[in-house]
Amino acid sequence: MRDLHARVLQAEREVLLPLLDRTLESDFDRTTVCEGWSVRDIVAHCSAVLTALATGGRPSFTVRDNQRDVEQRRSWPLSDLLAELKQAHDLAAGSAQVEPVVLGLWIHGSDIRDALSIPNAYAAPALPDALTLLVEASIAKGVPPVDVTLTDAADRRLESAQVCLGEPSAEPVGWLRTDTPGLFRIVARRRLELVERDIVGVVVEDLRMFH
Repeated sequence: MRDLHARVLQAEREVLLPLLDRTLESDFDRTTVCEGWSVRDIVAHCSAVLTALATGGRPSFTVRDNQRDVEQRRSWPLSDLLAELKQAHDLAAGSAQVEPVVLGLWIHGSDIRDALSIPNAYAAPALPDALTLLVEASIAKGVPPVDVTLTDAADRRLESAQVCLGEPSAEPVGWLRTDTPGLFRIVARRRLELVERDIVGVVVEDLRMFH
């Protein structure tokens, strides 16, 4: 497992698991930006995916299969669900099989923090590494080449305010100016009404990478 993925996964574990341990059981029923899913449901999804990949499974990640995993766990006691998530993180540590979903898990952790009204939900620890994974994902997913200026780079102590999405050798077809949480909200389509941005040459839907 590359250090980059390992750092993001470990940072997410260190932030998310203690947060869930101190969250009231009733708050696990809060709605999230993932349509039809509560906080509890996102926990179930992340746990199922991590467990499957770390134990050699090959989940399809279809909407139907993801929903099946979530529904199977809705009758579980909350303590059992959280125990499975912790065990899933134990299994995933050092497993190269989970690399393809690490960024998605980080975003889902942000979805949970957003639902729980945690400030800076989409700018959690490991943010610089998450940005690097985001750039890699944009290339793999064929996102149009876009130059991004992060307006909060100095406040978040990022090395650069510039991020290039899409094929790095291609001529940019547009540019985007927003803050770091706004960038992640755009690529994951999370409550875009909260995003302050200037965008030219492309529309936000062109930059969507996650569902």
